[in-house]
Amino acid sequence: MGSLATSSDTYVALLRGINVGGRNRLPMDELARLFEHAGCASVKTYIQSGNAVFAAAPAIALKARESVAAAVSARMGTDIPVVLRSVADLARVVEENPFLAESQDPRTLHVGFLSDRPSPDRAASLDPDRSPPDEFVMRGREIYLCLPNGMARTRLTSGYLERVLATSATFRNWRTVVNLLSMATG
Repeated sequence: MGSLATSSDTYVALLRGINVGGRNRLPMDELARLFEHAGCASVKTYIQSGNAVFAAAPAIALKARESVAAAVSARMGTDIPVVLRSVADLARVVEENPFLAESQDPRTLHVGFLSDRPSPDRAASLDPDRSPPDEFVMRGREIYLCLPNGMARTRLTSGYLERVLATSATFRNWRTVVNLLSMATG
């Protein structure tokens, strides 16, 4: 759908719970149309789990996030949060992954993108021993996860993390994060 504008005008939208386990089915061409209708340009989607890369002025990007969240939530009959990151935010997430420096297998790495920055007290209340051998590191509005036994077996679930941090979250595996950054910058 065309090349993206300048990287400073490029955003990544991450929808929680889309096309996961056969629930909340949303064709990606429909998702792209929702962003286009909200004033975004050069909309591209990535895989079937609710990822969109688009160009827009910052004010339009924020309005698009709200508009798309409302439209998708109404369609699904349940709250579907949309987490928005600029391309600079996503580049920082990739650059700052603490588990890459430890030579961890990238297939075990995931990132939780939080809607809001949790308070320091809430972040400190996460239990580091909740799910051995799983590890996590909080940085701003992201939680980096190293899950040697996979996302399906961890006790660091989205429900636990959202409850303790008091914000919504959506998770992506490391390959998806890197591919979204490549789409946003390429």
